[in-house]
Formats: sequence, structure tokens, C-alpha cells
Amino acid sequence: MLIQLYPKTLILRTVFYTKFINEFLYILSNVLYIYLLFGNIIRKSPIGGINFMITVKESATAEVIEKKSKFIAHVFPVQTQEEAETYLAQIRKLHYNASHNCYAYQIGERNEIQRFSDDGEPQGTAGKPILDVLKPLSNTLIIVTRYFGGTLLGTGGLVRAYGKAAKEGIVQATLIRKVLVQIFQLECEYTLFGKVEYLLKSENYTIRQVDYTNVVSLTVEVLVEDAAKFTKWIVDKTNAEISLQEMQTETIDVEC
Repeated sequence: MLIQLYPKTLILRTVFYTKFINEFLYILSNVLYIYLLFGNIIRKSPIGGINFMITVKESATAEVIEKKSKFIAHVFPVQTQEEAETYLAQIRKLHYNASHNCYAYQIGERNEIQRFSDDGEPQGTAGKPILDVLKPLSNTLIIVTRYFGGTLLGTGGLVRAYGKAAKEGIVQATLIRKVLVQIFQLECEYTLFGKVEYLLKSENYTIRQVDYTNVVSLTVEVLVEDAAKFTKWIVDKTNAEISLQEMQTETIDVEC
């Protein structure tokens, strides 16, 4: 009896461990994807990844083939749910004969709005994997259109295929950081202008505009977190021979 049960037990264990390894590799691939694609963006951010969000600059597409099934990823920047629904309607109309149009989107500074759909695929095999890929992004919609190729992929295969298509879509997109800056108006004498310009450029501050009148006026962008430090620094470096005024704060786009 034990001899008869052993092969069956071995098969069950093999299936279990195979499924476990596949799931582990899928999770690992997502971790590596986030690290490779977004890690460098956060590391090189002058504000340490605290006060900015990452989104896509414009729409992008990518295509993945898995066992003759075609997965087409459509990536869009969105500001509202209504805009997301408009893009969804457009893709559904464009790919009216597709097997599925699955999607996920996040909207808001802290991704307060999250929606996803499997669109007829087995629960948890499409919308959630797309959302997992989308996690580091804000104000972004990803739709993955599937044309069935005749071969069933199984739940694990579907999760990997939809996740892979979503990743390829993000790779094809241009990513931008939405950064909050404080605008400063600086004024100095012409004799001091060369030094001030050198100081600003040496610390990589953005000089937005220079006006020449009876004095030189410079419009400068400074990260909001650095505003107080910037004020003390520029005053000290110029021996208080410069006047400055805080103007408005703005959100600017910085390409990643």
C-alpha cells in the first residue's frame, strides 16, 4: 500500500514545489523590476524620494506574446477617474474583438483612488498583477488587451503574462517626477552677477530667467525642502550683498 501511495505523494509534492517556485520567481521579478526601474530615480532625487511622485509623461504601448496569446499594454497618464474611463472606452472600442481588456489605475498624490479589473479572466490573474506593477506610479492607467491564442495559460501563467505586459508598457513610457519647488527672485549689482551665477550653477540650482535693468534680477527654482537652507547659503556666500524674495511655489516635471 505504501509503495502504491508513494508515487502519488511524490507527484503532489512536485506540483506543490513547482507552483511555489514559480510564485517566488514572479515575486522576485517584480522586486527586481521596481528596484531597477525606480531605484535609480529615487537614489538620484535631490529630495530623497520624499516629496515627489512618479508618473508617465505621455501614452505608450508594448506587446508580449505568450503561447500564441497576444498581450498589448496601453499606458496613459490620467488625472481623474473620468479621464481613465474615457481611455478605457477608447481601447474597448479599438479592440472590440479582443478576448479581454484588463486594467488597473491609481490616481492622487497618495494614490487615494485605485481600481482594477480582470474583465472575465479568473479572479486575481489580471487586474491585480497589473496593479502590482503600477504600485510605484501615480496618476497612471495601464490597460492590457489579450487576444487568445488557443492555449490555456493557467492561473500562474496568466499572472506572469499580464504582469510582464504591464512592465513592458512602463519600460516603453517616459517617466517623470512631479517635484514641488519654491521660486525665488534674486537681485544683485552687475559687479556681483558673475559670482552669483557661478554659485547657483555650481550647486545645480535652476536659473529660470535673468532680467537686466538697473540691477540684475534672477528667477531661481529651489526645492521647497531646501528653501531655508538656500536663503542662508546665498546670503552668506554673497556677504549679504544680495536681496531675495520668496515668490510662488510650483509643481514642475523632471524627466527621469
